[in-house]
Amino acid sequence: MLKNELELIISGQKISVNRPEPIVADIDVVPYKRRMDPMDAVDALIEGYSVLIVDYYSSGLAVLSELKKHLEKKYTDQSFKGQRELRKTYRELSHKLLLHITNNKLTVRKAPEIGWLKTLYPDFTEFLLPFSQVQGLNSSWQWYNKGIFIPVIDRKIHPFYGTYFPTRFEHLKLFDKWLERYKGEKKSAIDVGIGSGILSFQLLKHGFQKVCGTDNNPNAIIGLTQSLKKSKLNSKIELLFGDLFAQNDSKSDLIVFNPPWLPASNKSEGIDNAIYYEKDLFPRFFAEAKKHTRLNGHVVILFSNLAQITNQKESHPIEKELAEGGRFEKELLLHKKVRSASKNTKRNQNWRHEEMIELWVLKLL
Repeated sequence: MLKNELELIISGQKISVNRPEPIVADIDVVPYKRRMDPMDAVDALIEGYSVLIVDYYSSGLAVLSELKKHLEKKYTDQSFKGQRELRKTYRELSHKLLLHITNNKLTVRKAPEIGWLKTLYPDFTEFLLPFSQVQGLNSSWQWYNKGIFIPVIDRKIHPFYGTYFPTRFEHLKLFDKWLERYKGEKKSAIDVGIGSGILSFQLLKHGFQKVCGTDNNPNAIIGLTQSLKKSKLNSKIELLFGDLFAQNDSKSDLIVFNPPWLPASNKSEGIDNAIYYEKDLFPRFFAEAKKHTRLNGHVVILFSNLAQITNQKESHPIEKELAEGGRFEKELLLHKKVRSASKNTKRNQNWRHEEMIELWVLKLL
């Protein structure tokens, strides 16, 4: 780790943490206080103006609430696609609602203390950030501080900012049950897209001697590097930064891949890369996986039928590979039903009763 904890040298490669881009240039803003009508702020956002919250943190929450109600009246399509479009518009407009940060603290009153402001911005004393990104930083800081208990590894993880972590565990439980029955070699494994490291921790729990974890998200690599130094697993997990298999040139007994489960409709950025996949992701993965799989090795992919039940025109990328790729054949396919959505969720998730988690076990042809 460099003196600057936002950077890391790994395999001779320097990587830097991703963080919300600070706004340091002078820009024109419309000031907003809570005694004003929040709809006036919403109108300003829609017209393309930036709005700066100048009194209380709760004033920003009021504007975002009004913005959401306004958009829900406009976007009435309750389908998965319709709700996705609503969220996209909300995200674009909410990024113009701003907060002022000085000396790593929010200047508005009754604002939360967010440790990431000090960790991620040691080189800035004064700047602006979108309110919605501050909310993301705040939520991430709470998860990082308190930790998230993961049943399959029987302990908490503390995910670094901008790193994907699961909020549902069906796929992890399915993988754990498969690992309990796995009888193959356990000398090495590759965890493609290691994220917060849970699949790698499961592999070590079930007797694998060495795991190579790769990720194209620098935050995942930097965060895991920091956390592994505090654990006994540092010598058992090798981290590589890069796309898919990164600089790994070895063959392995087992390759594990928990890819995004939904096709991207627009170019994905940041943590969205853990949710939406580009069209070429699976063809590239399978081409590389063939080179890295030992003769009697296996490839395990954790997936879902989510794309198929929300968009019937979308083909299944793993089924397509097995039918047309000429590289792998199916050895096993396991399913697990997804639990119903929480009664507290405000999103329309009627499709959840049809969703199935899939665990694909492939071997070389």
